[in-house]
Amino acid sequence: MNDQQINYILHLADNALILGHRNSEWCGHGPVLEQDIAITNISLDLIGQARNFYQYAAQLINRAQKTESALVSPLGGDLEGVTEDSLAYLRNAEDFKNCLMVELPKGDWAFTILRQFYFSQYQFLLFTELIKSKDEQLSAIAEKSIKEVTYHLRWSSEWVIRLGDGTAESKTRLQKAVQELSGYTAELFMSSDYEKSVAKEKTSIDPKTLEDSWNQKVKTIFREAGLQQPGLIKNLSGGKIGKHGDDLNDILKDLQYLQRTYPGAEW
Repeated sequence: MNDQQINYILHLADNALILGHRNSEWCGHGPVLEQDIAITNISLDLIGQARNFYQYAAQLINRAQKTESALVSPLGGDLEGVTEDSLAYLRNAEDFKNCLMVELPKGDWAFTILRQFYFSQYQFLLFTELIKSKDEQLSAIAEKSIKEVTYHLRWSSEWVIRLGDGTAESKTRLQKAVQELSGYTAELFMSSDYEKSVAKEKTSIDPKTLEDSWNQKVKTIFREAGLQQPGLIKNLSGGKIGKHGDDLNDILKDLQYLQRTYPGAEW
């Protein structure tokens, strides 16, 4: 097992953790009680996925210490004793490999819904392929998660249609979200070195191969919602290789505060 595989698993974990944290900011602030509960449950699902990936990454890192002395620790220094908590709470922003889209501020309800739809459709396609992975643990995590992701996709796509086909204000807000998010979706399908490596090893798939199916689903939902495709945009990327802005730093200040202020603290 090499560091490219570990980086890939951390990428999957970071995407789920950071989006789960962003969605959790809606807890107690949803537009109606039922949807407040729904978005909070989606947050919990995503954080549960992140835990599974972090646990697996920690297992591989600790095992690699014994066999691959050249492996670079995502925490720096000694690899010994890495846990899911240390991977979530003790890495700096430049060590996180999540796409930029998931770290953006939650925005309004239309923005949150559209981002969740984009990401859930991506996850659905990816996890469907990961179930076939030669890596049995990755396959098992994907298979366990696919039912949750299927619900996330159905829920978010129905809300896109509801907002797009709703009032003038809801459609305006959603169309604005389309424009705001359009520059961030391409990164989902840009292949990093670690994604190319795991695709070559048949433990995952090159994300580029998912783009056409993703676009087709988006076009179908947009047509039902009466939405327009965005105009010319500048694609933004870098998150997969640790190039983040203030948005992720702000999240980590909140997420990691207790562990960094009181190292090793337990309830």
